[in-house]
Amino acid sequence: MQSAHIVREIVTPQSFRVSSVASMFDVPLQERVRHEWDVHLPLNEKPWQIGLIVGPSGCGKSTIARELWAANYTRGYTWDEQSILDNFPKHMESKQVVRALTSVGFSSPPEWVKPYSVLSTGQQMRSDLARALCSDKLVVFDEFTSVVDRTVAKVGSAALAKAIRKKSERQFIAVTCHEDVLEWLTPDWTYEPHTNSFSWRCLRRPPIRLEIYPVHTKAWTLFGKHHYMNADLNTSAKCFLAEWDGVPVGIIAALPVIGFKNAWRATRLVVLPDYQGVGIGIHLADFVAEHFKQQGKRFRRTFSHPAVVYHCNKSPKWKLVTVMKTGSVAHAGGRKGAVNSSGRSVVTFEYVGESSHA
Repeated sequence: MQSAHIVREIVTPQSFRVSSVASMFDVPLQERVRHEWDVHLPLNEKPWQIGLIVGPSGCGKSTIARELWAANYTRGYTWDEQSILDNFPKHMESKQVVRALTSVGFSSPPEWVKPYSVLSTGQQMRSDLARALCSDKLVVFDEFTSVVDRTVAKVGSAALAKAIRKKSERQFIAVTCHEDVLEWLTPDWTYEPHTNSFSWRCLRRPPIRLEIYPVHTKAWTLFGKHHYMNADLNTSAKCFLAEWDGVPVGIIAALPVIGFKNAWRATRLVVLPDYQGVGIGIHLADFVAEHFKQQGKRFRRTFSHPAVVYHCNKSPKWKLVTVMKTGSVAHAGGRKGAVNSSGRSVVTFEYVGESSHA
């Protein structure tokens, strides 16, 4: 049982202005103001990983969180003017930092080399959450999603929950006034200080229903600047757009593989930053690959992103074709310059579908 009896008293400031305004609005002035909370959280009843303390401003959320978990409490992290990458703990390997960032849906390498201060509020939130994942112990995160767009808050909550549950020893408590993150964060328990109510929960994240359809290459304009290499796109590419509730969220472009009959490859895949971390790119690629397969065509993806490699290795729908540890200046088929991956490891997978995998 996590319990505390918390008392906070403040002395009412005495000044001419305070007295004047109090008289103006008939506010009774007390010499002292007392706030009191009796908190009993049965957290030892069953295993848990994610908790949520939620309620309106002024109900005591932060006070309770600091009192119960002083050593684990944070409202964010200190970031200097070095890159995001260099602000992670020095003992972490680069691959571990990349894994932490991508696991919370911050999958934009060009942004990782920038200082925290120049990032968008959504990117800053995800950077803070990635730092929280560097700890295998409990993290109590106050003002959770308070300063970001609510779409970013929901998607970011879902990405974080997925990352937290990958390690059974990891625990996270979000403290927020926003109830809309509840079904996306899928906490094991919630506590509402304003009603002093605690409940165990077993929630499932709402489904993300995508509408995917062919589009003209002009649609790439919205996504180009978010691609990790460059914004160029071959005008002969076939493009497929993914929409979520009528909002464009991702795009994939495909080109024929030169020298191979009825073979296509993904040349670009971008999910907008606010929607990263919940599997939209995975489902978009699988959908388009199946589309080509139904037409009797092969479909390949070549990439270097560790998270994508991990997914395709696990998925029965994709078969490993080649691993080029030092990259290549020519794509399969021999057209020089088609792909410039020289100096970096790249992996090629071919789509085989669910039932075709050996």
